[in-house]
Amino acid sequence: MKKWMVFSVFMMVLVLAACGNEANDSPQNDQVVNGTADEKAMPLKLMESETTGEYLADSKGMTLYFFKNDKSGKSNCMGDCLKKWPPFMEKDFAVPKGFEEKDFGTMKREDTGEEQVTYKGFPLYYFVNDKEAGDVNGEGVKNVWYIVNNKTVFPK
Repeated sequence: MKKWMVFSVFMMVLVLAACGNEANDSPQNDQVVNGTADEKAMPLKLMESETTGEYLADSKGMTLYFFKNDKSGKSNCMGDCLKKWPPFMEKDFAVPKGFEEKDFGTMKREDTGEEQVTYKGFPLYYFVNDKEAGDVNGEGVKNVWYIVNNKTVFPK
């Protein structure tokens, strides 16, 4: 009888150990699985303003803009321009509903060598006069700076 009990306990330990190993091999909640964003990624937000409608913002609600004079994969905002329009450089973020992950990427800035986030190839920026979440003060500045949304049409 004791042999049977020892054998049963031994088998239970083996089964539990095997289950434990499988659990370590399975995806965790904080991992990236099949291209979906993990919980540690900072989510971009789709926000709305009465004056501009829907627009893309970072995880803190700060508006993201594009520069009409940029080209796909190339920034034309350098030097003093960057003091007013700092580049969006987030490394790990989740894309909000209504946007596709494949439309976001990065490009290497020619002036600093840093990676700047792009949307449909166009670099993304902040505006220095947006002081708090929800500000859209950069919309339409000099007719070349615009908010980004999922309906944005970029120059060719």
